[in-house]
Amino acid sequence: MRSWVIALALGLLAASTANAASVVTADRYLDVATGRYVDHPAIFVGDDGRITAIGDSRTVRFSEAVKHIDLPGETLLPGLIDMHVHLTSLAEIGGYRGYEYTDSFWTAVGVANAKKTLDAGFTTVRNVGSDRFDDVGLRQAIDGGYVPGPRMITATYLIGATGGHCDDNMLPPSLDRRGPAIVTGPQDAREKVRWLKKYGAQVIKICATGGVFSAGDAPGAQQLDADEIRAITDEAHALGLKVAAHAHGDAGIRASIDNGVDTIEHASLASDATIADAKAHGTWFDMDIYNDDYILATGTSNGTTQESLDKEKAIGLKQRQTFQRAVRAGAPMLFGTDAGVYPHGQNARQFAKMVEWGMTPIQAIRAATSSAAQALGKTGDVGQIAVGRFADFVAVRGDPTQDVRLLEHPDAVVKGGAVVDRSAPAH
Repeated sequence: MRSWVIALALGLLAASTANAASVVTADRYLDVATGRYVDHPAIFVGDDGRITAIGDSRTVRFSEAVKHIDLPGETLLPGLIDMHVHLTSLAEIGGYRGYEYTDSFWTAVGVANAKKTLDAGFTTVRNVGSDRFDDVGLRQAIDGGYVPGPRMITATYLIGATGGHCDDNMLPPSLDRRGPAIVTGPQDAREKVRWLKKYGAQVIKICATGGVFSAGDAPGAQQLDADEIRAITDEAHALGLKVAAHAHGDAGIRASIDNGVDTIEHASLASDATIADAKAHGTWFDMDIYNDDYILATGTSNGTTQESLDKEKAIGLKQRQTFQRAVRAGAPMLFGTDAGVYPHGQNARQFAKMVEWGMTPIQAIRAATSSAAQALGKTGDVGQIAVGRFADFVAVRGDPTQDVRLLEHPDAVVKGGAVVDRSAPAH
């Protein structure tokens, strides 16, 4: 019986490898589900960029017609996932300096930022906020093969309240401009979800509280009420979309959790009771705990207003302490950096900060791989090295489960079974 099973398995493997377009070999790969390494993998990839079979490179034979990507001495991990980026934004241009540039400038820099992000090993990102549907255009260009970049899940405009974090608050009344996704009441909120979905939103992002980089509001103050949040989540879920909530303050976080939001962005001031509520509901915390270093070190030199800098000084350490408490409590945690608030391409620097504030390296890695895929509803596509998933890998030399900072400098990146050309600079 055992011999028959082995023969059947070898037969299936042979059939899978016969249809492969390429094969990737390396010293080992990390099974993120178990935290164990698998030695001498031969990972076969089909024409669609998905893994068709995984064998032992010492024993499996493959045709010369199959393209061989050999990465000797390397450890493979699944392509990394950043759950909170703004590819069409620049950390280097803050505050009122943004008004110096024409609208199309931001799409152009998004192309460069997408390449930097992919070169850094992040093969999938959730872009949680962009003006003018710039992120949708960037996603379409990447998917069409016109420009290099990660797989994108796009949120387009952010839904918020008048005068809140998602509104345009930096101009005088004579130049008043209402944010395109500002809502008043539950029915208006439902209609806005439908409108965003119509034009390319793949996830809905709301501003449940104030923020750091908005004018005239307090990060901890709730801005959308429970009825509006419930209307948004009900409509989004009915359309097959998940909902992310920008939420710093405890009341706004709790209202978001209790009214069906899927992920909480920032979660800076969550109480222990709210952390327990998130755990009970299975609501993910997506906390950008690295960028405080960049913001405080840069100060106002890039145009960041003194008001925003003061907010960051007041909230940055508290967010890290909340992260630590959430990890200890076993709350569901994700990897999200808010890249665009700090320079793109440096996303992996957050891994070390997550470990510093309480995670083990494998927990931090899972937050950017299998957990992120689960939160996206894309476990069949990304987040693990397994048959059926996209052949997205990041290669490092060494053991990232012991030294997570190895992920800051990958030796190679593979997306859909093709090695990413990182020789040309993004700008």
